[in-house]
Amino acid sequence: MAFHSGFVCILGRPNAGKSTLLNALVGEKLAIVSPKPQTTRNRILGIVQIPKQKKKAGGQIVLIDTPGVHNPDSSLGRKMMSEVREALDGCDLLLLIVDVTRKFGQEDDRVLEMAKKSKTPVFLLLNKIDLLRSQKDKLLPIIDGYQKLHAFNEIIPLSARKPEGLDLLLEKVIAILPEGPRYFPEDQVTDQPTRFMVAEIIREQVLVETSEEVPYATTVLVEQFEEGAKLTRIAAAIYCEREGQKRILIGKQAQMLRKIGTAARLQIEKMVGTRVFLELFVKVSPDWRESHTFIEELDWRRQLQLLARPAGI
Repeated sequence: MAFHSGFVCILGRPNAGKSTLLNALVGEKLAIVSPKPQTTRNRILGIVQIPKQKKKAGGQIVLIDTPGVHNPDSSLGRKMMSEVREALDGCDLLLLIVDVTRKFGQEDDRVLEMAKKSKTPVFLLLNKIDLLRSQKDKLLPIIDGYQKLHAFNEIIPLSARKPEGLDLLLEKVIAILPEGPRYFPEDQVTDQPTRFMVAEIIREQVLVETSEEVPYATTVLVEQFEEGAKLTRIAAAIYCEREGQKRILIGKQAQMLRKIGTAARLQIEKMVGTRVFLELFVKVSPDWRESHTFIEELDWRRQLQLLARPAGI
């Protein structure tokens, strides 16, 4: 009985359900989720352990969630698409996820072309089938339409939110992955540092609480992170591009900032397992989305490299 393992990239247009699928398969919240497009800005790795059974040796699926495929119009957008392309390199399988409630459009065509060019086996995942409960007759024509576009290795209807169809998906994925090693320890579910996950939790609350252009013009950097046995101290800056956005984020008598901070703190406490003292600041960095240098500073892999440097270098 051979152990199967490999890297599996989740690919799709914005709001297709990629992050919801990652969280559901791993069984933990690793990626923030919101109804707003381009919520995911980085590659997010999640590890699924397939236990050994009587006639099966088990395996390990390394999932890579990616930003939604789109036509970039800023330095941030170009960085996001770079994250997608890097995720495609060296993966063993693509999970192309589509929202069955939306008509096939240019964004879907762009995603499909990327999948074809990768020369990698592709599973088509028809997500949100729970929303077609009263329109089941629509599913077969959707499947037929996609079958004409590409020779998918599998077409699997599912609901990442409910969840439905995920056991079948995992069974099919582990069957197609090659024999290989255990890439990560059995108790590990991601390679993301806690600092990055904290910043994402704060940004998620900004997405939830604000509207119009504010969510897209904001990002979060953790400036201080001190872990203690009973208390974790965190200071983080929410960056925006305009003074008007800063006023919205702070709110009247700082009500909005407190609301964001309280909701984020409760989630962070569940994640780190201690009480959390969270201090939030709002800073203006004009047009940061066009700044290549600033965008690079947001990359948690670069942040780790800087933190690892000896003092004075």
